[in-house]
Amino acid sequence: MTFVDDLLRDLSATTVPEAVAVLLALGYIVLAVRRSLWCWPCAFVSVAIYLVLFAQVGLYMQAGLQLFYLAMAVYGWFEWRRGRTAAGGLAIATRSPRWHLAVAGLIVGATLVNGWLLARGGAATAPYIDAFVTWASVATTWMVARRVLENWLYWIVIDVVAAWLYFTQSLTLTGFLFLIYVVIAVRGYVSWRTEHRRAPDSWRQAGAPVAEATNHGSG
Repeated sequence: MTFVDDLLRDLSATTVPEAVAVLLALGYIVLAVRRSLWCWPCAFVSVAIYLVLFAQVGLYMQAGLQLFYLAMAVYGWFEWRRGRTAAGGLAIATRSPRWHLAVAGLIVGATLVNGWLLARGGAATAPYIDAFVTWASVATTWMVARRVLENWLYWIVIDVVAAWLYFTQSLTLTGFLFLIYVVIAVRGYVSWRTEHRRAPDSWRQAGAPVAEATNHGSG
């Protein structure tokens, strides 16, 4: 059987809940790129569905991650409502290379410890990859909620790794979704950075949120 045959078989086996979760997740990322507040309700419902799906295929860290996502969807809604400029734009923060190096170190450390614990249990699927996607996503989702510009660079790496993980577990439609995420993450970084640079110099403060001069498509 060819790769195409396998692909078509997996796609035909896609369940309605997974298809709905994929569409809502895609809506979340597109709305996040546009800095729309309504990305968070899309995220909440999609995450609730994925919580069940990942538990069913033995991706326990991914299932646990969804609980965090549910909380962050609520937090993100209120944080983005609060983090608006007087003109209605979304205030964006940037962080120093040293800050990002510390975050990367924490992600690697958590991945190694958590992956080892999962591997010892013997029931988890791809324990180290699962752990990496989980802890990197935790850190990066927090950055999104806090409106940190560089979150998109993290997502590019995470989405590539996650796509491979989901393809190996026959979550084919979700795997393709994460490949689409890679493209959207590139677009998100360019879009947020462009608006960041358009902000007046008087709004720029090192390590603090920078208010955007304009707001395209925000909710």
